[in-house]
Amino acid sequence: MSKNLTSREKDYSKWYNELVVKADLAENSAVRGCMVIKPYGYAIWEKMQAELDRMFKETGHQNAYFPLFVPKSLFEAEEKNAEGFAKECAIVTHYRLENDPDNTGKLRVDPKAKLEEELIVRPTSEAIIWSTYKNWIQSYRDLPILINQWANVVRWEMRTRLFLRTAEFLWQEGHTAHETKSEALIEAEKMNSVYANFAENYMAIPVVKGLKSESERFAGAEQTYCIEALMQDGKALQAGTSHFLGQNFAKAFDVKFTNKEGKLNYVWATSWGVSTRLMGALIMTHSDDKGLVLPPKLAPYQVVIVPIFKTDSEFDKISDLANKITRDLQEKNISVKFDNRTTHRPGAKFAQHELQGVPLRLAIGPKDLENKTVELSRRDDFSKIIIPIDSIEEKIPLVLEDIQQSLFLRANKFRLENTTKVDSFDEFKEVLKNKGGFILAHWDGSAETENKIKQLTKATLRCIPLDNDKSQGKCVFSGKNSDQRVLFAKAY
Repeated sequence: MSKNLTSREKDYSKWYNELVVKADLAENSAVRGCMVIKPYGYAIWEKMQAELDRMFKETGHQNAYFPLFVPKSLFEAEEKNAEGFAKECAIVTHYRLENDPDNTGKLRVDPKAKLEEELIVRPTSEAIIWSTYKNWIQSYRDLPILINQWANVVRWEMRTRLFLRTAEFLWQEGHTAHETKSEALIEAEKMNSVYANFAENYMAIPVVKGLKSESERFAGAEQTYCIEALMQDGKALQAGTSHFLGQNFAKAFDVKFTNKEGKLNYVWATSWGVSTRLMGALIMTHSDDKGLVLPPKLAPYQVVIVPIFKTDSEFDKISDLANKITRDLQEKNISVKFDNRTTHRPGAKFAQHELQGVPLRLAIGPKDLENKTVELSRRDDFSKIIIPIDSIEEKIPLVLEDIQQSLFLRANKFRLENTTKVDSFDEFKEVLKNKGGFILAHWDGSAETENKIKQLTKATLRCIPLDNDKSQGKCVFSGKNSDQRVLFAKAY
């Protein structure tokens, strides 16, 4: 497995693309803009999925599954949503091919097999889900409905990059129905906090919780909550969103319920989701020029054991110890790989596990057996320590916990050092050009100013932070009054 990566400072984009492929996470497929997620990459996604799924269920949600295809008439029912995704839609128009009708050796679309109604391959599922909820909801007793689905969606992107932006990607999407506006708003903000908790405590990525501006909201939403993360190249990445949909979809699909007073009301709605884009965030937040750096809570293997031996006898003795260590650690819910391949030398194994970001490596050789010690090597800072064999069960969980915390603190330090307050547009442009990162600036609240800043600098308004300091000031662009700073950055 090749280890040489382009340096981040030389070409960050190339470094990222090489790392995804060389670390065996994913590769481009035969379908333009789509990816194959390889077993090691999928193992990380499965860990993300398992933790998020647990968090959703702990907050009262259940999993279900809805169709991949959405009839065009249903998709068009909520106009803003349809308009927002129209340019990214893949559409099914026929349901059959003819078997070589012209003796060309090729199949062709059967012109007689045209669908009566075209089907949209879901870019998001609000339409098909709300048309279903109409059948599920009659009374306030049927509410709330708290549903999540794990699925794939298709958004026909023209410029793609593995994990960050692909024509098809994996995600989860929550869709909830509520009796009151306040319940729906509480749900939308709660799920955004679930995402922030996951990002910080599992991915070790510090995030800013905020609200999107009107022009950046999800199509069809009245309010969009988000979490914004900062990557090592100074660009922002939207790591999750949660939407208060008001009654827009209930009205579009005529979803009403009889309230406690016997009156008919429209249902209040939310939707929320994160995707395999989180894989990109994980890679770009922590990794270095030697490869992946994974937080222990999401690493497919938290510990790898590498035997160092010359003879079969040495290998057998080391294997006995390694297998015991593996069993003991697994009983503590620590995932361990004993790399007992005899086809690779220890140096090649070290390089591979370093490239793939295994948090902790144990090397065991004949001298270690004599001394009853093992060498621990941390991936996050490359530090090494020798510990007694009989302290492994006690020591390794503590080291893994320290790696997890250290990664978060390092990323948070980077974010704080690269968050800059500015008070003029010249200062805004200078920081963007020479430093990058998050910029906290006063904004007059108008879409016109927001769009002008975007046109002139390519920086977008990432969010209005929820923990905002309500300080008075002047908009950096228009000079008009502003009562809070908002977060700008160039972004993925």
